[in-house]
Amino acid sequence: MRLEQTIIKNLIKNEKFTRKVLPFLKSDYFPNTEDRLLFQEVAGFVLKYNQQPTFDALEIEVDNIRGSTDDTVKNIKETLKELNNDSEPTNEDWLVESTEKFCQERAIYNAITESLEIMNGKGRLTKGAIPTLLSDALAISFDPNVGHDYLEQAEDRYEYYHRVEERLPFDLEFFNKITKNGVPKKTLNIVMAGVGVGKSLFLCHLTSSYLNQGKNVLYITLELAEEEVSKRIDANLLNITFDDLMLLPKDIYKNKIDHLKQKTHGKLIVKEYPTSTASTIHFRSLLNELNLKKNFMPDAIMIDYLNICASARVKPGVANSYTYIKSIAEELRGLAVEFNVPVWSATQLTRGGYGSSDPDMTDTSESFGLPATADLFIALITNETMEQLKQVQVKQLKNRYNDPSLNKRFVIGIDKSKMKLYDVEQSAQDLADSGQPEPEPIPRKFDGGKNKFKGLKV
Repeated sequence: MRLEQTIIKNLIKNEKFTRKVLPFLKSDYFPNTEDRLLFQEVAGFVLKYNQQPTFDALEIEVDNIRGSTDDTVKNIKETLKELNNDSEPTNEDWLVESTEKFCQERAIYNAITESLEIMNGKGRLTKGAIPTLLSDALAISFDPNVGHDYLEQAEDRYEYYHRVEERLPFDLEFFNKITKNGVPKKTLNIVMAGVGVGKSLFLCHLTSSYLNQGKNVLYITLELAEEEVSKRIDANLLNITFDDLMLLPKDIYKNKIDHLKQKTHGKLIVKEYPTSTASTIHFRSLLNELNLKKNFMPDAIMIDYLNICASARVKPGVANSYTYIKSIAEELRGLAVEFNVPVWSATQLTRGGYGSSDPDMTDTSESFGLPATADLFIALITNETMEQLKQVQVKQLKNRYNDPSLNKRFVIGIDKSKMKLYDVEQSAQDLADSGQPEPEPIPRKFDGGKNKFKGLKV
């Protein structure tokens, strides 16, 4: 008896086996037409009635299979009779292990077949989807975990509540407040702003801050040259304006870089790709190459910026912008999970949002699917007055780390000549709809005299 038939026999006769493996089996894993049709009948019966079918019930159902020839029905009935007469028990552990291996092999075969179709120009997927198809097939396993048992696993849940999650903190007070002291690993974080407001400046400042903390950073640019990105980070870390940086003698510049090397144990790699040509396939390959050649693994990844990346799964022009940009966002978040790092990127405001003093998620350029995927989504807002004050307003649009209504808006300082962000005085935070707590009233003293209360008025 073939393995496929042994699996089907036990799906009919062994309830424990059925409930363990049926969620992972697919009809296209059965190459033989009769086996595939019989499996579909068994699986359909279990899903509909929540119990295994009898052989008599299956024999009746087989007669009603649409589009099947008389010979096919006859062969299925003969198989059913053979399975029914076979009463020899099967070792369950061996069978589960063999079924898992069967699923893995068939999934890999199907993935290779689909990959060949993609190479021949068939289907809507790009060649970039081939690694995902193969990795998904290789990742198939019979996971025994079917969910969290609320009552039985209360102690595990309590440990989770009190587990200290590793985060990358900011050097900006209000960003630490809204994220509970930094962004966690395996997250996608997005900053949105209009043209020239400071998206790249924000990413460069974060890079400099992480480097000062001794962290490794990978900065991927699809807009600026590698040297231009490094120039901005030079201005930030060396605390020098662009103009002065250009006039700095070589020996002094080298001394400043040597001093910086002594201050931090972190490393920074800046990698440039042509606009709209690189996807997570290229980023993943770069990360593996850096690990092999330089023993470098980042603690954070900056991608400047998301909208000019390519999708690894969807062909440009085939899908609409919503689907395409959402696909890129999902792939970047998957990269963050795979390499256990936070990913930072940026996106543009729409034309209407650029002129607005109160942009929201609907003002996201090209795709509302981007903020739906992000863990933290913030907007940078400016106007002529704020530019004169060298300030920029930050608005929380989405925050999975904290209540976004707390400190919903706040102000930070910005020095474009040095590519720096900094904290401003508390008086600058007096914003309507900021979500910040009101200051507590100052109590007045009772002196028992004519002026019963002394002190400042509340």
